[in-house]
Amino acid sequence: MGGSSWSSDFYEDRAEERAIKNEPTFAYTAAMAAKPRAEQKVHEKLNPRGVTREARDSATHPNSVPVGFILDVTGSMSTVPVKVQKELPRLMDFLVDKGFVTDPQLLFGAVGDHRSDKAPFQVGQFESGNEMEDDLTNVWLEGGGGGSYQESYELALYFFARHTACDHFEKRSKKGYLFITGDELPYDNITPETALAIFGDTIQAAIPIADLVREVQEKYEVFFLIPAGSNNYNDPRLRTRWTTLLGENRVLMLAQAEAIVEVVAAALAVGEGKTIADALGTMKVSGIKTAVLNTVSAAFGTTAAREGVVRL
Repeated sequence: MGGSSWSSDFYEDRAEERAIKNEPTFAYTAAMAAKPRAEQKVHEKLNPRGVTREARDSATHPNSVPVGFILDVTGSMSTVPVKVQKELPRLMDFLVDKGFVTDPQLLFGAVGDHRSDKAPFQVGQFESGNEMEDDLTNVWLEGGGGGSYQESYELALYFFARHTACDHFEKRSKKGYLFITGDELPYDNITPETALAIFGDTIQAAIPIADLVREVQEKYEVFFLIPAGSNNYNDPRLRTRWTTLLGENRVLMLAQAEAIVEVVAAALAVGEGKTIADALGTMKVSGIKTAVLNTVSAAFGTTAAREGVVRL
Protein backbone atom coordinates (compact mmCIF):
# COMPACT_ATOMS: atom_id res chain seq x y z
CA MET A 1 0.00 0.00 0.00
CA GLY A 2 1.00 3.64 0.01
CA GLY A 3 1.37 4.46 -3.69
CA SER A 4 -0.79 7.61 -3.60
CA SER A 5 0.07 11.04 -2.16
CA TRP A 6 -1.48 13.26 0.50
CA SER A 7 -3.48 16.33 -0.54
CA SER A 8 -4.65 18.84 2.07
CA ASP A 9 -6.85 20.44 -0.60
CA PHE A 10 -8.68 17.14 -1.07
CA TYR A 11 -9.04 16.81 2.71
CA GLU A 12 -10.59 20.29 2.93
CA ASP A 13 -12.90 19.66 -0.05
CA ARG A 14 -14.19 16.49 1.54
CA ALA A 15 -14.70 18.20 4.90
CA GLU A 16 -16.69 20.94 3.17
CA GLU A 17 -18.79 18.38 1.33
CA ARG A 18 -19.60 16.58 4.59
CA ALA A 19 -20.63 19.87 6.16
CA ILE A 20 -22.90 20.76 3.24
CA LYS A 21 -24.58 17.35 3.40
CA ASN A 22 -24.66 17.44 7.21
CA GLU A 23 -22.83 14.11 7.35
CA PRO A 24 -20.83 13.09 10.44
CA THR A 25 -17.07 12.83 10.04
CA PHE A 26 -17.01 9.48 11.84
CA ALA A 27 -19.93 8.12 9.86
CA TYR A 28 -19.30 4.49 10.76
CA THR A 29 -19.53 5.30 14.47
CA ALA A 30 -22.86 6.99 13.82
CA ALA A 31 -24.04 3.96 11.86
CA MET A 32 -23.11 1.59 14.67
CA ALA A 33 -24.90 3.76 17.22
CA ALA A 34 -28.10 3.25 15.24
CA LYS A 35 -27.82 -0.55 15.29
CA PRO A 36 -28.76 -3.03 18.00
CA ARG A 37 -25.81 -4.20 20.07
CA ALA A 38 -25.91 -7.65 18.50
CA GLU A 39 -25.37 -6.17 15.02
CA GLN A 40 -22.49 -3.85 15.90
CA LYS A 41 -19.06 -4.86 14.59
CA VAL A 42 -15.69 -3.64 13.33
CA HIS A 43 -15.69 -2.02 9.88
CA GLU A 44 -14.81 -4.69 7.33
CA LYS A 45 -11.74 -2.76 6.15
CA LEU A 46 -10.38 -2.58 9.71
CA ASN A 47 -10.94 -6.19 10.73
CA PRO A 48 -7.63 -7.61 12.03
CA ARG A 49 -8.49 -11.26 11.58
CA GLY A 50 -6.20 -13.09 9.17
CA VAL A 51 -4.54 -10.00 7.69
CA THR A 52 -1.04 -8.56 7.37
CA ARG A 53 -0.49 -4.85 6.73
CA GLU A 54 2.38 -3.87 4.46
CA ALA A 55 4.37 -0.67 3.97
CA ARG A 56 6.11 -1.05 0.63
CA ASP A 57 8.30 1.20 -1.51
CA SER A 58 6.91 2.52 -4.79
CA ALA A 59 8.06 4.68 -7.66
CA THR A 60 6.29 7.62 -6.00
CA HIS A 61 7.61 6.85 -2.51
CA PRO A 62 10.86 4.88 -2.86
CA ASN A 63 11.93 5.17 0.79
CA SER A 64 8.76 4.33 2.69
CA VAL A 65 8.79 4.85 6.46
CA PRO A 66 6.02 2.98 8.34
CA VAL A 67 4.21 4.92 11.08
CA GLY A 68 1.54 3.17 13.13
CA PHE A 69 -0.91 5.37 15.05
CA ILE A 70 -3.11 3.31 17.37
CA LEU A 71 -5.77 5.22 19.29
CA ASP A 72 -7.48 4.16 22.48
CA VAL A 73 -11.23 4.47 21.78
CA THR A 74 -12.57 3.54 25.20
CA GLY A 75 -14.82 5.98 27.02
CA SER A 76 -12.13 8.11 28.62
CA MET A 77 -10.09 8.45 25.43
CA SER A 78 -12.60 8.50 22.57
CA THR A 79 -12.23 12.24 21.92
CA VAL A 80 -8.56 11.87 20.94
CA PRO A 81 -9.25 10.33 17.50
CA VAL A 82 -11.49 13.31 16.74
CA LYS A 83 -8.60 15.67 17.58
CA VAL A 84 -6.21 13.68 15.39
CA GLN A 85 -8.60 13.71 12.44
CA LYS A 86 -9.05 17.48 12.69
CA GLU A 87 -5.28 18.03 12.81
CA LEU A 88 -4.32 15.46 10.17
CA PRO A 89 -3.40 18.10 7.55
CA ARG A 90 -1.07 19.75 10.05
CA LEU A 91 0.61 16.44 10.83
CA MET A 92 1.15 15.72 7.14
CA ASP A 93 2.44 19.26 6.62
CA PHE A 94 5.16 18.67 9.21
CA LEU A 95 6.04 15.23 7.93
CA VAL A 96 5.93 15.83 4.18
CA ASP A 97 6.09 19.55 3.41
CA LYS A 98 8.45 20.44 6.27
CA GLY A 99 10.56 17.34 5.65
CA PHE A 100 10.37 15.67 9.05
CA VAL A 101 10.03 12.22 7.41
CA THR A 102 10.84 10.97 3.92
CA ASP A 103 7.93 9.08 2.36
CA PRO A 104 5.85 8.44 5.51
CA GLN A 105 3.17 5.77 5.33
CA LEU A 106 0.61 6.09 8.13
CA LEU A 107 -1.56 3.33 9.50
CA PHE A 108 -4.48 4.23 11.78
CA GLY A 109 -6.08 1.78 14.15
CA ALA A 110 -7.73 1.52 17.54
CA VAL A 111 -7.74 -0.47 20.76
CA GLY A 112 -10.48 -1.18 23.27
CA ASP A 113 -10.91 -3.96 25.81
CA HIS A 114 -11.10 -7.57 24.60
CA ARG A 115 -12.96 -8.59 27.77
CA SER A 116 -15.89 -6.25 27.26
CA ASP A 117 -15.89 -4.55 23.83
CA LYS A 118 -17.22 -5.66 20.47
CA ALA A 119 -14.23 -4.05 18.74
CA PRO A 120 -11.15 -4.59 20.93
CA PHE A 121 -8.77 -4.00 18.00
CA GLN A 122 -9.20 -2.26 14.64
CA VAL A 123 -6.46 -1.73 12.06
CA GLY A 124 -6.22 0.07 8.73
CA GLN A 125 -3.58 -0.02 6.00
CA PHE A 126 -0.26 1.80 5.71
CA GLU A 127 -1.10 4.72 3.41
CA SER A 128 0.75 7.69 1.92
CA GLY A 129 -2.35 9.47 0.63
CA ASN A 130 -5.81 10.50 1.77
CA GLU A 131 -6.86 6.89 2.14
CA MET A 132 -5.40 7.14 5.65
CA GLU A 133 -8.26 9.47 6.59
CA ASP A 134 -10.75 6.92 5.29
CA ASP A 135 -9.32 4.36 7.71
CA LEU A 136 -9.28 6.86 10.57
CA THR A 137 -12.90 7.91 10.07
CA ASN A 138 -13.97 4.26 9.68
CA VAL A 139 -12.70 3.57 13.20
CA TRP A 140 -15.60 2.75 15.47
CA LEU A 141 -15.41 5.02 18.51
CA GLU A 142 -17.05 2.39 20.65
CA GLY A 143 -16.50 4.24 23.90
CA GLY A 144 -16.39 1.07 25.99
CA GLY A 145 -13.70 -0.30 28.25
CA GLY A 146 -13.87 -2.68 31.14
CA GLY A 147 -13.24 -0.38 34.08
CA SER A 148 -10.40 -2.57 35.34
CA TYR A 149 -7.55 -0.06 34.82
CA GLN A 150 -6.40 -2.21 31.91
CA GLU A 151 -7.06 -2.04 28.17
CA SER A 152 -6.00 -4.31 25.33
CA TYR A 153 -2.86 -2.49 24.19
CA GLU A 154 -1.16 -5.89 23.94
CA LEU A 155 -3.27 -6.55 20.82
CA ALA A 156 -1.59 -3.65 19.02
CA LEU A 157 1.85 -4.83 20.09
CA TYR A 158 1.12 -8.38 18.94
CA PHE A 159 -0.22 -7.22 15.58
CA PHE A 160 2.74 -4.98 14.79
CA ALA A 161 5.18 -7.67 15.85
CA ARG A 162 3.64 -10.49 13.82
CA HIS A 163 1.25 -9.05 11.23
CA THR A 164 3.13 -6.21 9.54
CA ALA A 165 5.73 -6.32 6.77
CA CYS A 166 7.76 -3.25 5.82
CA ASP A 167 10.46 -2.53 3.23
CA HIS A 168 12.00 -0.02 5.63
CA PHE A 169 12.98 -2.91 7.89
CA GLU A 170 13.39 -5.71 5.37
CA LYS A 171 15.43 -3.75 2.79
CA ARG A 172 17.14 -1.09 4.87
CA SER A 173 17.28 -2.69 8.34
CA LYS A 174 15.68 0.44 9.81
CA LYS A 175 12.91 0.59 12.36
CA GLY A 176 9.52 2.10 11.77
CA TYR A 177 7.43 3.88 14.41
CA LEU A 178 4.46 2.89 16.54
CA PHE A 179 2.48 5.39 18.60
CA ILE A 180 -0.20 4.20 21.01
CA THR A 181 -2.43 6.61 22.92
CA GLY A 182 -3.89 5.50 26.22
CA ASP A 183 -4.50 6.14 29.89
CA GLU A 184 -4.49 2.67 31.43
CA LEU A 185 -2.22 -0.31 31.99
CA PRO A 186 -1.81 -3.13 29.48
CA TYR A 187 -2.95 -6.65 30.23
CA ASP A 188 -0.14 -8.89 31.43
CA ASN A 189 -0.20 -11.13 28.34
CA ILE A 190 -2.03 -12.25 25.27
CA THR A 191 -3.59 -15.68 25.69
CA PRO A 192 -4.06 -18.40 23.04
CA GLU A 193 -7.82 -17.86 23.30
CA THR A 194 -7.52 -14.13 22.60
CA ALA A 195 -5.04 -14.58 19.73
CA LEU A 196 -7.38 -17.05 18.08
CA ALA A 197 -10.52 -14.97 18.60
CA ILE A 198 -9.07 -11.65 17.41
CA PHE A 199 -6.46 -12.62 14.82
CA GLY A 200 -7.23 -16.23 13.92
CA ASP A 201 -3.76 -17.16 15.17
CA THR A 202 -2.79 -20.32 17.00
CA ILE A 203 -0.18 -19.78 19.71
CA GLN A 204 0.91 -22.50 22.10
CA ALA A 205 0.99 -20.48 25.31
CA ALA A 206 0.30 -17.02 26.65
CA ILE A 207 2.89 -14.42 25.60
CA PRO A 208 3.88 -12.03 28.41
CA ILE A 209 3.58 -8.32 27.65
CA ALA A 210 7.33 -7.78 28.18
CA ASP A 211 8.10 -10.40 25.52
CA LEU A 212 5.68 -8.75 23.10
CA VAL A 213 7.39 -5.40 23.67
CA ARG A 214 10.82 -6.89 22.99
CA GLU A 215 9.52 -8.52 19.81
CA VAL A 216 7.86 -5.42 18.39
CA GLN A 217 10.83 -3.21 19.32
CA GLU A 218 12.97 -5.24 16.96
CA LYS A 219 11.09 -3.54 14.10
CA TYR A 220 9.59 -0.36 15.58
CA GLU A 221 10.37 2.52 17.88
CA VAL A 222 7.39 2.28 20.22
CA PHE A 223 5.87 5.25 22.07
CA PHE A 224 3.00 5.47 24.54
CA LEU A 225 1.24 8.86 24.69
CA ILE A 226 -0.76 9.87 27.77
CA PRO A 227 -2.85 13.04 27.22
CA ALA A 228 -3.95 15.39 29.99
CA GLY A 229 -7.63 15.12 30.80
CA SER A 230 -7.63 11.34 30.54
CA ASN A 231 -8.68 9.34 33.58
CA ASN A 232 -5.28 8.36 34.96
CA TYR A 233 -3.00 11.11 33.66
CA ASN A 234 -1.89 12.06 37.18
CA ASP A 235 -1.38 8.51 38.46
CA PRO A 236 2.39 7.81 38.64
CA ARG A 237 1.76 4.07 38.40
CA LEU A 238 0.69 4.52 34.78
CA ARG A 239 3.88 6.22 33.63
CA THR A 240 6.07 3.91 35.72
CA ARG A 241 4.57 0.75 34.21
CA TRP A 242 4.89 1.92 30.63
CA THR A 243 8.38 3.32 31.19
CA THR A 244 9.45 -0.04 32.62
CA LEU A 245 8.13 -1.75 29.49
CA LEU A 246 9.22 0.70 26.79
CA GLY A 247 12.15 2.62 28.27
CA GLU A 248 12.97 6.25 28.93
CA ASN A 249 11.84 8.85 26.36
CA ARG A 250 9.19 6.40 25.10
CA VAL A 251 6.38 7.46 27.43
CA LEU A 252 5.27 10.95 26.45
CA MET A 253 3.06 12.95 28.80
CA LEU A 254 0.95 15.58 27.03
CA ALA A 255 0.16 18.49 29.34
CA GLN A 256 -2.22 19.66 26.60
CA ALA A 257 -4.11 16.96 24.72
CA GLU A 258 -4.40 19.34 21.75
CA ALA A 259 -0.64 18.98 21.19
CA ILE A 260 -0.83 15.32 20.20
CA VAL A 261 -0.06 15.91 16.51
CA GLU A 262 2.92 18.11 17.31
CA VAL A 263 4.32 15.61 19.82
CA VAL A 264 4.08 12.79 17.27
CA ALA A 265 5.66 14.96 14.58
CA ALA A 266 8.51 15.91 16.92
CA ALA A 267 9.16 12.28 17.89
CA LEU A 268 9.33 11.34 14.21
CA ALA A 269 11.64 14.26 13.44
CA VAL A 270 14.01 13.16 16.21
CA GLY A 271 13.87 9.57 15.04
CA GLU A 272 14.83 10.66 11.55
CA GLY A 273 17.89 12.58 12.72
CA LYS A 274 16.67 16.04 13.68
CA THR A 275 16.65 17.51 17.17
CA ILE A 276 13.81 18.72 19.34
CA ALA A 277 15.17 22.21 18.73
CA ASP A 278 14.89 21.66 14.96
CA ALA A 279 11.29 20.50 15.30
CA LEU A 280 10.28 23.25 17.70
CA GLY A 281 11.84 25.90 15.48
CA THR A 282 9.90 24.67 12.46
CA MET A 283 6.69 24.56 14.47
CA LYS A 284 7.20 28.06 15.82
CA VAL A 285 7.73 29.46 12.32
CA SER A 286 4.56 27.61 11.29
CA GLY A 287 2.57 29.55 13.88
CA ILE A 288 2.11 26.88 16.54
CA LYS A 289 1.09 28.38 19.88
CA THR A 290 3.64 28.74 22.67
CA ALA A 291 1.62 26.53 25.03
CA VAL A 292 1.72 23.71 22.48
CA LEU A 293 5.46 24.17 21.93
CA ASN A 294 5.98 23.99 25.69
CA THR A 295 3.97 20.76 25.80
CA VAL A 296 6.16 19.24 23.09
CA SER A 297 9.34 20.22 24.89
CA ALA A 298 8.11 18.98 28.26
CA ALA A 299 6.94 15.67 26.78
CA PHE A 300 10.54 14.77 26.03
CA GLY A 301 11.70 15.52 29.55
CA THR A 302 13.95 17.98 31.33
CA THR A 303 16.88 17.36 28.99
CA ALA A 304 14.82 18.45 26.01
CA ALA A 305 13.43 21.46 27.86
CA ARG A 306 16.88 22.57 28.98
CA GLU A 307 19.08 21.70 26.01
CA GLY A 308 16.60 21.40 23.18
CA VAL A 309 17.93 18.05 22.01
CA VAL A 310 17.10 14.41 22.62
CA ARG A 311 18.31 11.60 20.39
CA LEU A 312 16.52 8.28 20.29
